[in-house]
Amino acid sequence: MDQQDTANRATIHIKNMVCPRCIRIIKEQFSRLELPVLEVQLGYVELARPLEPEEKENVKEVLEDYGFELLEDRKLKLVEQIKTLLIDLIHYTEEKVKTNYSTYLGQAIGKDYSTLSHAFSSVENMTIERYIILQKIEYIKAQLDYEELSLGEIAARLHYSSLSHLSKQFKAITGYTPSEYKKQAIRDRLPLDMLKKAE
Repeated sequence: MDQQDTANRATIHIKNMVCPRCIRIIKEQFSRLELPVLEVQLGYVELARPLEPEEKENVKEVLEDYGFELLEDRKLKLVEQIKTLLIDLIHYTEEKVKTNYSTYLGQAIGKDYSTLSHAFSSVENMTIERYIILQKIEYIKAQLDYEELSLGEIAARLHYSSLSHLSKQFKAITGYTPSEYKKQAIRDRLPLDMLKKAE
């Protein structure tokens, strides 16, 4: 791809893309709209060119139909980027992260952590640290439901210092220990884009 092609690219930022199924839906819908998609990842779509005004309106309508939202405000884009990076890291990345979350976010986005933290708190009314804890708890719930990993494996993957630390944090958020949660007939897992409601 030459420099001209690269210069013409456009990135669309999308709110509420939280899982591989979201990526599949976006791919299908953008294909249906015959848009020049280069790449679809959690939180954004890379296009070969900017959208025409009519195309943008069509995209907004389609996104709203599926519970997504086109992000145009710079701060909202940044916050959504933080959220999708963390969701991908905690829920879908197989290997254990080699660094802490603040360093990871700073390197991935190219901004200092204090800037990211301030933007996130002002939009979401919670800290990045709190959001990470809520995502971890939902990951633990999923693993307890699927029974694919032991608690020890979950603790190691999520950077908990010990099983005791994991259990205390899990109980503080859910009201149950992990073993008590597994005994529940109805388990209260939350959609990953609705975790503010867990506060």
